[in-house]
Amino acid sequence: MDAYQYLNTFNNLADFLEDGFARYTHHPAFHCLGQTLTYSDIEQRSRHLAQWLQHQSGLQAGDRIAIQLPNIIQYPIAAYAAIRAGLVVVNTNPLYTPREMQHQFSDAGVKALIILEDLLPKYEAIRDQVPVENVLVTAATDLLTNSAEAGHHYIALNAAIASGKEQPALRPNTAGTDDIAVLQYTGGTTGVAKGACLTHGNILANAAQMSHRILQKGTPGEETFICPLPLYHIYAFTVNMMGLFYLGAQNVLIPNPRDIEGFIKTLQAHRFTGFAGINTLFVGLCQHPEFRKLDFSALKITFSGGAALTGKAFELWQSITGCTITEGWGLTETSPVSTLNNFDCQQINSVGVPLINTVVEVWDENQRPLPQGEVGELVIKGPQVMQGYWQRPDETAKVLVNGFVKTGDLGLITTEGYIKIVDRLKDMIIVSGFNVYPNEIEEVLCRHEHIVEAAVVGETDDKTGEAVHAHITTSARLDEAEIIAFCREHLTAYKIPKRISVHQELPKSTVGKILRRELRPA
Repeated sequence: MDAYQYLNTFNNLADFLEDGFARYTHHPAFHCLGQTLTYSDIEQRSRHLAQWLQHQSGLQAGDRIAIQLPNIIQYPIAAYAAIRAGLVVVNTNPLYTPREMQHQFSDAGVKALIILEDLLPKYEAIRDQVPVENVLVTAATDLLTNSAEAGHHYIALNAAIASGKEQPALRPNTAGTDDIAVLQYTGGTTGVAKGACLTHGNILANAAQMSHRILQKGTPGEETFICPLPLYHIYAFTVNMMGLFYLGAQNVLIPNPRDIEGFIKTLQAHRFTGFAGINTLFVGLCQHPEFRKLDFSALKITFSGGAALTGKAFELWQSITGCTITEGWGLTETSPVSTLNNFDCQQINSVGVPLINTVVEVWDENQRPLPQGEVGELVIKGPQVMQGYWQRPDETAKVLVNGFVKTGDLGLITTEGYIKIVDRLKDMIIVSGFNVYPNEIEEVLCRHEHIVEAAVVGETDDKTGEAVHAHITTSARLDEAEIIAFCREHLTAYKIPKRISVHQELPKSTVGKILRRELRPA
């Protein structure tokens, strides 16, 4: 039985995890901040935390629990515990502002939160506006010190783990493949953040699909993957925490990939065989002289996703590391991976071919398939396609058609079967691999008392791929620094406009709709 068939024998992610814990007991699982925990270590800690969640928290199966942590080992412990306890994981960006947290927690009906201690002030600002009943707190170094003392009135994560150890045995997760495992929030053309309902079956399928492809080059129990991408993003959540888990790989977590020097020091300590990143990260590393001195003799797999891979990045990485970058494509709604280049048959400027049991078509505006070579909207069908958007049937109906999810991306399929992305139908901006939605930024800008109208578009940026350019009209004289400072109060850093243009009037249609397309660079 191959990897794809094997993973599809499980009813839920908890059974899948427990199988992996048993198969790779003494293998290293996660490394971070100089500490390595084995699969057995992670199994015990996640089981004890799951027992606390089941027996002491008051939570019931299917309740939502938000995890708001950077890439530290507490993340997989928390996520695995939540899944084993029968809860639904709500991945939350640690960079979110209180406004963004409040929307997500309220929309998802989050009843519990596992949060980094440094982020508590942001939670405190919205505490009375969200349905959270249990708050577990951890500091980055808690696993190193084993500290269970809390400098606040919430529950220390280590204390919950210790208490859970004394609780009755873990009740099995009885979820089926069609039950929701993760609410992964994404935006849309409306700018309203929506929770994609990813089921146990969706994520199991995508982990199986990726494992099936990785095993063309990887060996179970022998791989060490560098993980600089945030685990709260569905890319690393599925690929690193699930797909590579099945293969018994060690994940080296990078808490702050922007600290290039610290990042490189971590790389120096490992004979790594795999790396998953995005375009800007590849370029940034390759431009650092110390990176060029590393030993890349073991590196055989490099994945790229989340943003378009440039030819420059591909060539730089290959010339320095000797390893080609394998580019893939997908979206939150597909758990996320849908296509991936073949290791031994790369096509530059292509996102590869569909994964096993995945169908990609190109549709015209009437939702009819187009022949190879013609440009239209890319649509995807497969076992990794989401169940729908959380409590948003109207939005779900807009994107799920006859089992296909409409991606909003324009592309084509070559005569060799490779997928090429041509452009985006949506107005979404991608900054360093993160999705930025213009309506959200426009709504924040228009909260300023002297900003009358706002329109946000993306423009090319050498460092981040794209940058946010805000066009506004005002009722009083404003300087750019004041507007940026205002945005910083309400938006995560990557969403903040890099450029502000003030106009007498914004271009509009005959019915008064602002025309963003006329503001984009030619």
